[in-house]
Amino acid sequence: MTRLTIIIVSYNSKGDLERAIGSLTQPAPRVEHEIVVVDNASTDGSPAYVRERWPGVQLIASDVNLGFAKANNLGLRHTNSELVLFLNPDTIVAPGAVDRLVSALDARRDVAIVGPRIVDGRGRAELSFGAMMTPWTEIRQKILVRGNDRGLIPFTSMVDRMTRHTHQVDWVSGACLLIRRADLDEVGGFDERFFMYTEDVDLCASVRRRGRSVLFTAETEVVHLRGRSAASAAQTTADAYRRSQIAFYRKHHPGWVPVLRAYLKIRGRLPDTLP
Repeated sequence: MTRLTIIIVSYNSKGDLERAIGSLTQPAPRVEHEIVVVDNASTDGSPAYVRERWPGVQLIASDVNLGFAKANNLGLRHTNSELVLFLNPDTIVAPGAVDRLVSALDARRDVAIVGPRIVDGRGRAELSFGAMMTPWTEIRQKILVRGNDRGLIPFTSMVDRMTRHTHQVDWVSGACLLIRRADLDEVGGFDERFFMYTEDVDLCASVRRRGRSVLFTAETEVVHLRGRSAASAAQTTADAYRRSQIAFYRKHHPGWVPVLRAYLKIRGRLPDTLP
């Protein structure tokens, strides 16, 4: 059995895949592994590119855009490994980073999920973990993230400090998330009600509900060139987030759903179609 499967879900990400797969192969992690790309019906030639450029990578090409959760689950069904690393195509993995993530997981049998310190293309830390999603933690997270993104020193300093020490958290970002397959099997993989966004928070919540832990490790760093695909379809991305947000609250905090829907309607942000 292969020790580790690295699953990358791609949608019109040919340029990003060059960097992501390149960073995973030059040099390759020492741990025995396989790389799987699940393509969500890209129109930019990504499937043909992967077949030609990376013949050692397993390609699973979908005829339709399955979204993040369902596409990752498709990758899971085609593989059989002890560990699974979910990785965004717009990431660059430093040499040794994958092995350090695996070592962090191996060192703690109580831990099911590990996420690294994530930085943007300029080396600025992202707030890639947090407390369980509620209206109050969402507000706090958004204030910190927006202040950090704008380069406001009080926020960038705070986020940098928060990401400098390893500790248990409620969730880590699905941009780079390592998990034991046994824990994945226990919770049934990603909840496919989430097309895009919040599926990582939900997965971590499902794992923690079974008494397992989630760990943020500051000793491993991954670059995330986020926002590249979202920028090309801003309204579609915003609607996808709102649909997932409502689905998340319906599952975890149903009493807040009427309030959330009313708020989004007043702000003109309630999607036309809801889950």
